[in-house]
Amino acid sequence: MTGNALQFPISEAPAMGEPLAVAAGVYWLRMPLPFSLNHINLWLLEDQHGWTIVDTGINTKACKQLWQQVFDQHLKGKPVTQLVVTHLHPDHVGLAGWLCERWNLTLQMSRTDYMTCRVLMSDTGKQAPQAAIDFYCRAGVSEQQLKTYKSKFGGYGKGIYAMPDHYLRLQDKDTVTMADAEWQIIVGRGHAPEHVCLYCPSLNVFIAGDQLLPTISSNISVWPTEPDSDPLKEWLESCAMLQQKLPADVMVLPSHGQVFFGAHQRLQRLIDGHKKSLVKLVDACAQPQRNVDLFSQLFRREINDDVLTLAVGETQAHINYLVKQNKIQSNTADAQGAVWYQTI
Repeated sequence: MTGNALQFPISEAPAMGEPLAVAAGVYWLRMPLPFSLNHINLWLLEDQHGWTIVDTGINTKACKQLWQQVFDQHLKGKPVTQLVVTHLHPDHVGLAGWLCERWNLTLQMSRTDYMTCRVLMSDTGKQAPQAAIDFYCRAGVSEQQLKTYKSKFGGYGKGIYAMPDHYLRLQDKDTVTMADAEWQIIVGRGHAPEHVCLYCPSLNVFIAGDQLLPTISSNISVWPTEPDSDPLKEWLESCAMLQQKLPADVMVLPSHGQVFFGAHQRLQRLIDGHKKSLVKLVDACAQPQRNVDLFSQLFRREINDDVLTLAVGETQAHINYLVKQNKIQSNTADAQGAVWYQTI
């Protein structure tokens, strides 16, 4: 590979529910999502005894029907023997419980993401706590936006089938055998608390989850449960770590978009993009700004109620990074409870 261009070795993604071979024993499976990001890539890995599934899709009737199609038409008479989930977001873990029941599997997942998933699912049916309301008030959201947030609170669990009550913990530097090959666990952070990626040296293939995507940048957010966290620092450190651990010519299997080559170039673009955004925020905060005032510096699209919490969270991630780097400082909250930030 030359220059900064990524290479996409497969011209078209597979049809929904139709596995496509991408490496020895490794198949690309695509499932629909009911969002603006309308698909997720899942992975099937075949060995002589059976199949490993990596990530599950969201808990919808459409995804269950497609999985049944796969089971009926594409498993060559072999059982599913393993389930690995990269992280806690519903499009990745949504059908873990259902698949474990269907095939009598033990879910394999990182501890932090498994436990956090269970905690977040417990919010289903509850009212938004005061700490969360205060968090969005500090960001400067409107009363109407706050009302909408309250009405949607607890929605995380709606896309997830009941989680298994036990699991097998995956940790950084562990190995998993899939497709008759050894895969190394590499944990990334920032997008999720403890995101499992899988690298196979013998195949030179990297199952990236959401830790490395070809054309979009994963959401890096601060959430009301940990308002002073610094996930952007963790994300930037993870990008740099992956540049060191992955060979330049590795084939990347991302959770969204196309299979690609060019991991180092893409990781550098992600790092550079966030650094440019940080510079823009420092300049913008020459005059006091609230979280919501900075959306235009970070996002090209209009921020509606569907993505408001993601926008607030990602903006706060950049703010927290700059505060901890002593680039900007927070002022006392105003009469509406909003915090204003200004360049030091």
